[in-house]
Amino acid sequence: MSIVLTQLYVPADRPDRVRKALAGDADVVIIDLEDAVAPPGKETARSAIPELIAEVPGRPVQVRINGMASPWAAADLTMVAALPAHVEVRLPMVVSPADVEAATGVTGERPVHALIETAAGVEAAGEIARTSGVASIGLGEADLASDLGTSDEAALSWCRQRIVVAARAAGLAAPAAAVYTNVHDLDGLAETTRQARRWGFVGRAAIHPRQLPVIVAAFAPDADELRRARDVLDSVEDAQSRGDGTSVLADGSFLDVAMVQQARRVVELHERTSTGG
Repeated sequence: MSIVLTQLYVPADRPDRVRKALAGDADVVIIDLEDAVAPPGKETARSAIPELIAEVPGRPVQVRINGMASPWAAADLTMVAALPAHVEVRLPMVVSPADVEAATGVTGERPVHALIETAAGVEAAGEIARTSGVASIGLGEADLASDLGTSDEAALSWCRQRIVVAARAAGLAAPAAAVYTNVHDLDGLAETTRQARRWGFVGRAAIHPRQLPVIVAAFAPDADELRRARDVLDSVEDAQSRGDGTSVLADGSFLDVAMVQQARRVVELHERTSTGG
C-alpha cells in the first residue's frame, strides 16, 4: 500500500468492534488501549489483543498504548513487543525523544507513530520526528487544545503546519490529519479534510467506519489538478528523452524537484482514490 488514507481507531475492550474493523476497509486499524478504555478495563483489553490480531495475519495494525507517564505503559509495551513484527506502535503524549527511546527500548525496531498532544510536544516536534524508530508524527488535537486552553479550532492552525514542516524536514511521510470527532457531521468532515490536504496532510484518522469513504473522497484530486500534474510528469519525461535537464511547461513555468514530487503525489492520490485502494 503506497498511500495510507484512512486509519480507524477502535476500542481494545470491544472485541466485536475490533474484529469488524479488521475485516473492514480502513487502510490501518488502530486498536486503542488509551482514551477508549477506562482504567478498570485496561488489563482485560490488553490481554485480548494478541488473539484478535492473530485472527487476521498480516493486516496493517497499530496498537495505541497508554502514555509513557501512565501506570499502564510498561505492560502495554511488553505485550506489543511479543506481537508479530508487522504490528506497529502508536505512542500518545510524546513530549521529547526520550519518550520514543523508552518505548523502542522495549519494542525494538518496531515502527513508532508519535502523537504530539501538548505544547511541549509541539515545541519538540522536529527532534521527535528525527528520533530513531519514528515512522510518523501527528497531532492529538483534543488534548492539545485542552493543554493550550483554547476552544477555538482555528487556534491549532500553526501547530498543524508545524507538524507538516517537522515531518517533511525529517524525511517522514506527510502526517495524517487528526480525527473529526462529530461522526454525524460528514459535511464538516469533508470540508476540514480538504483543508487538511491543502495544508500538506495526507490521510486522516477516523473514529467510525462511516467516515472512511468521506476521507478518501476528500483526498481525490480534481480534474484540473490531475491534468496539471500529468503535464508536469510528461514534460519531465520529454526532457529526459531529449537528454535535456531543463523542463518547461506550455505556460512557460520552469519545473523544479519540489514541483515534480508534488505532481507524483497528485497522480498517486488519483490512483489511490479512484480505485478505492
